[in-house]
Amino acid sequence: MVKQRGVPADVGGEPGFAIRNARSAELIQVPWEGSTTMANLFGQSCKKYSSNKFLGTRKIISREFLAGSDGREFEKLHLGEYEWETWQTLERACNFASGLVRFGHQSDSRVAIFSDTRAEWLIAFQGCFRQNLTVVTIYASLGDDALVHSLNETEVSTLVCESKQLKKLASISSSLKTIRHVIYFEDHGVTIGPSVLDDVGAWKVSSFSEIQKLGRENPVPPSLPSIADAALIMYTIGSTGLPKGVIMPHESVIFTYYGADTKSQYQLCIHGVFASCSLAHVYELESETVMMTAGCAIGYSSPLTLTDTSSKIKKGTKGDASALKPTLLVAVPAIIDRIRDGVSKKVEEKGGIAKKLFSWGYKRTKSSRRKLNVRNLLGGNVRHSLCGGAPLSCDSQRFISICMGAIVSMAYGMTETCAGACFTDPDDPSVGRVGPPLPCCHIKHHATTMVSADPFKSYCVALIVPACKELEWAQGAGIQYEDFSRLCDEREAVSEVHRELSKLAKSARLDKFEIPAKIKLLPDPWTPETGLVTAALKLKREQIKAKFKDELQELYK
Repeated sequence: MVKQRGVPADVGGEPGFAIRNARSAELIQVPWEGSTTMANLFGQSCKKYSSNKFLGTRKIISREFLAGSDGREFEKLHLGEYEWETWQTLERACNFASGLVRFGHQSDSRVAIFSDTRAEWLIAFQGCFRQNLTVVTIYASLGDDALVHSLNETEVSTLVCESKQLKKLASISSSLKTIRHVIYFEDHGVTIGPSVLDDVGAWKVSSFSEIQKLGRENPVPPSLPSIADAALIMYTIGSTGLPKGVIMPHESVIFTYYGADTKSQYQLCIHGVFASCSLAHVYELESETVMMTAGCAIGYSSPLTLTDTSSKIKKGTKGDASALKPTLLVAVPAIIDRIRDGVSKKVEEKGGIAKKLFSWGYKRTKSSRRKLNVRNLLGGNVRHSLCGGAPLSCDSQRFISICMGAIVSMAYGMTETCAGACFTDPDDPSVGRVGPPLPCCHIKHHATTMVSADPFKSYCVALIVPACKELEWAQGAGIQYEDFSRLCDEREAVSEVHRELSKLAKSARLDKFEIPAKIKLLPDPWTPETGLVTAALKLKREQIKAKFKDELQELYK
């Protein structure tokens, strides 16, 4: 019997075969009977784990501002222990939903959340689904133009934000065409002065706690969504221009969640999950959905308060990891790199024999955890780490695995796929890969042009076979060369082609990171006979990368 290695897929481009998960012949859909929407899934989770810890937040005990050597002020926080809400949070979500309606929000308009990650973010998010409202998620770090674009494009009428952002919103209020209501999360030490409210006088403004109180005293019957209703419109960070919104129905979020859950062991991590990424990022949102249905306790953090040595933590006080002692860490590569830097800093501080022991133990992949108690940097209990959103270097992945004694699972996807596409199996110790497709999707590979981009470098490079006539200028420029092959090695020729390439790229409005920073000129044409292109002259990337491996490595030096 011939083994079928794919399933037919006609999803754009040339028809061909797509790859599926080897352990799942059929696409999987819902985890529990009746859990076809985010509202149903949240409601069932709250009932199943009603007495467990759910959302944890650290209150600010004190805030100080220290002057740096350059005159700038740096904020230092002294944070208390984690304070927990139970899974009876469903009641708070229902109160918020009722309060929204009583506050004047219309059922046919959208709600946007413009805030850093926090417990209230998730409560407001789930509350909107109790009235079948579509949520627009926006990064708290977006600039004015991107924020105005996102809110106007989706015709948002109610904006949920943090109190510290009211001044920013007031400054762009004349450009926001559809905003009618603003609800702000209260922040410790931040007071809302009359002048700020005067600046947003055209809007109806209320605090998050006031909306909850309004809903608690004036309940409204729920109006739950169906599986095909739009759950959210998630905006990208806008790295290549204005941010783009992706519409996600409830079924997409649920299917991706179940695909990830079937490959995970999150039930082992109910004692504490570290949530430090932005909930406006699909990776963090989908991760918290998985944790939610496993009954995990989610402790909120930030990259600047992560460890005892993080930049916003007051010296001598605990970072979030020491306070939470999580068993699961959800992070992007930038946070993993911060952790690695923190470990390296502590090792350097100890110096001497301790530094040598760490280096020896790390190389032996055995003793480093015991010698310097490196695991204590993250509380001492981390058993599993999920990483996605960008490539994680092999060195950083090995470092966390060895020093923390934790499984590191890599994920790959995009906003359009609700974060899910590929995910490494928990029992796969290899590095530099993202694993097989999730059992909720099929993946079809499309060819791309031959610009080489090492994900661990900040620039891309190109291999170019120039036409002979394009280098005729060399004769007029007085460049001496014996043949075309020698000309391709001349620095002046490389500079001229690179200059023309950059000019064309800029005229096509490519961003800086899309324009090759270095190029290599190759004298011999790529033909089907060379094995570097197909009969249709499409590039064979793997063969090209193998043949010109040394040239590519030289370009990245």
